[in-house]
Amino acid sequence: MAQLIVSISGIRGLVGDGLGPEEARRFGLAFGKHLGRGTVVLGRDSRPSGPMLADALRAGLVATGLSVVDCGILSTPGTAVMVRHLAAAGGAVITASHNPLPYNGIKLLSPSGMALSREAGRKVLDLYERQAPSEVGTGHAGSTDAAPDAAAVHVEKVLAIADAERVRAAGLRVVVDAVNGAGAAEMALLLARLGCECTLVHGEPTGRFGRGAEPIPENLGDLGRAVRQHRAALGLALDPDADRLALVDETGRAIGEEYTLALASRYRLTQKRGPLACNLSTSRMMDHVAAEAGVELYRTPVGEVNVAEAIEREHCVIGGEGNGGVIDPRVVPVRDSLVGAALVLEMLAARRRPLSELAAELPVYTMVKDKAPRTAGDPARPGDAVASPATVFDAVRKRFPQARADTRDGLYLAMKEGWVHVRASNTEPILRIMAEAADERTARTWVGQVKAAAEEAL
Repeated sequence: MAQLIVSISGIRGLVGDGLGPEEARRFGLAFGKHLGRGTVVLGRDSRPSGPMLADALRAGLVATGLSVVDCGILSTPGTAVMVRHLAAAGGAVITASHNPLPYNGIKLLSPSGMALSREAGRKVLDLYERQAPSEVGTGHAGSTDAAPDAAAVHVEKVLAIADAERVRAAGLRVVVDAVNGAGAAEMALLLARLGCECTLVHGEPTGRFGRGAEPIPENLGDLGRAVRQHRAALGLALDPDADRLALVDETGRAIGEEYTLALASRYRLTQKRGPLACNLSTSRMMDHVAAEAGVELYRTPVGEVNVAEAIEREHCVIGGEGNGGVIDPRVVPVRDSLVGAALVLEMLAARRRPLSELAAELPVYTMVKDKAPRTAGDPARPGDAVASPATVFDAVRKRFPQARADTRDGLYLAMKEGWVHVRASNTEPILRIMAEAADERTARTWVGQVKAAAEEAL
């Protein structure tokens, strides 16, 4: 268990070094005992280790008496949609999201399709760690069925919230970089139904990623070239489980993940006014979008489930995370690249202006990400100093006396010129540091001040 990464985002680790069939089966037993009865929807991304882990997880679930609907390769939002569509007791996705190929993981979903809550996740983890017996006797084991229409179900749910006729009339040309992950079939089907001409880059679901797994600008050179070559209106970049979406404009320029949620939310507010939700580390572009429409913006601790719960609690019309994750409660309460794509395409069709111009309507900010050690030397050696996060946070606050502090998730400091967010990593003895300002120099200066404060605290 020590080699597994456990967080509110799920459970993941290196396959063969902490995560394998035995761990997957035990998680299946634990999740099955937690649920007690009913059906579990199972999906996976395209990683080569996926079938092995899916077989083991399925065995554990069936051994507790649950039935499993196996969707095969399917996006995380597609799996969540199927949980709701089938009124299942829960869902599980075999995925490590944006992590490199050697990783895989198990993400658990609640009956609503939302990521499992902290409380429920702790209960499953406790059952796993205690290895509590939960197999049923002969004749009471569950069953397994396939769901070959799962991709189509997801697409239909997205089409139900889109003005498909308007998008079809625009005749948009689109290039999709699916990173050889799970989302190619679903995105291609959606674009076909919207009347778009679609070209796929890294489209085969081999799990052998043709670029870096994250849809960040430095990984999207192939997509940018393809957009220019095909004279497309835009490029859509996915991560391996297709819950994140990044955009490339008509010039082939990757505009950055932060623009996806801001543009989708801005357009959604032209359809219906209402509150928005995002996490603390999401760009201030969302504050601009909310202020422009005269609506409330609720910020939450980092973690998809925190945003999803805020959307539900505050009756938000849309929300998500600045990593390219758009959550539309009309479809499913998880990040969904298909929802993001549908809203952006409809925006282009409605506004009749290129993506570069629509992105330029938003204020320009620069976000800088870095990290700082919490240890002086090797933390494995006795006697090396380890700074507590609280000590570091106190030192950081002294360097920003003018800032408004939010301590719900580490230390978030809001200032007129931007913000700084410092959080302790869940997996390493480091602090994760993010800063956003109108110019790069200011953001980097703030990050430098945080790192200096962390060093002083050692």
